[in-house]
Amino acid sequence: MKTETGSGGERISGEENRSPPAARATRGRKKAGRPYHHGALREAMLDAAEEILAKEGINGLTLRAAARKAGASHAAPKNHFGDLTGLLSELASIGFRRFSAELRAAAAAETDPDRRGVARGMAYVHFAERHPGMFQLMFRSERLDPSRAALREAMDDAAQALAETVEEGREESADAPPLAKAARMAAAWSLVHGFSMLLLDGRIQAIMRQLPAGLGTEDLLTEMLAARSSEKRVYPPPSPRA
Repeated sequence: MKTETGSGGERISGEENRSPPAARATRGRKKAGRPYHHGALREAMLDAAEEILAKEGINGLTLRAAARKAGASHAAPKNHFGDLTGLLSELASIGFRRFSAELRAAAAAETDPDRRGVARGMAYVHFAERHPGMFQLMFRSERLDPSRAALREAMDDAAQALAETVEEGREESADAPPLAKAARMAAAWSLVHGFSMLLLDGRIQAIMRQLPAGLGTEDLLTEMLAARSSEKRVYPPPSPRA
C-alpha cells in the first residue's frame, strides 16, 4: 500500500474501502439517526453514539447528543445505560469484539505460523486507522467502567487475541517462564499500540523523512513486525531454589 499525508499526518491508505468480514457483520444494525422502534432504544442509542464518535470524536459524544440523534427523549437512555460512562462502556465493548474478530480473521488468512503474528499486528494498526475514534475510546480507561460484564468480557477476549499473537509460531513458548511470556506480550503490544498512536497523532513523519523515497508507513510497520517475529530464544530451565 501507499502512504498518503493528510491534515492528521501519515496514513496507511487503501484500507478504508476494504472492510473485513468482522466489520461487515456489524452492518446489519439499524442506521443511526433514524427513529427507533419500540423496544430497540438500546441499539438505536449505540448506533447514534458510534456515528457521533466517528464524526466528532469522544468530546462530542454526550448522552443528550446520542439520544437526540436516536430520536429519543433525553431521559430515556438512562434506563439502558445509566449515564454517559455506561453508554461509552457498552460502545467500547462493541469495538473490542470487532477488534478481536479482525485480529483472528487476519491470522486465519495466513498458512505460515510465523506470518500469523505479523498479520495480527498489521490488523491491529489497520483497525486503529480505520476507526480512530473507537480505538481511542477503547483505551481511555478513565471514561469506561470495566466492571460492566459486556466490557469486561470483550476486553478479556481482546487480551486473549493479543496473547495468541505473541505465542503463534514460537516453538520455545512451552518452555518459557511466566515472566518471559508476559514480557513478550508487553513488548508486542507496546510495538503495535505505540505505532498506532504515533500514526494517529501524526508523529510518524519524522521517522518517515529518514527513509528513501517510495517507502511508506506500511513498509516500516512490516519491517518492524517481521524483525520481531523472527526473534527466537531458548530458555534455560529454572534454577533450583536453595
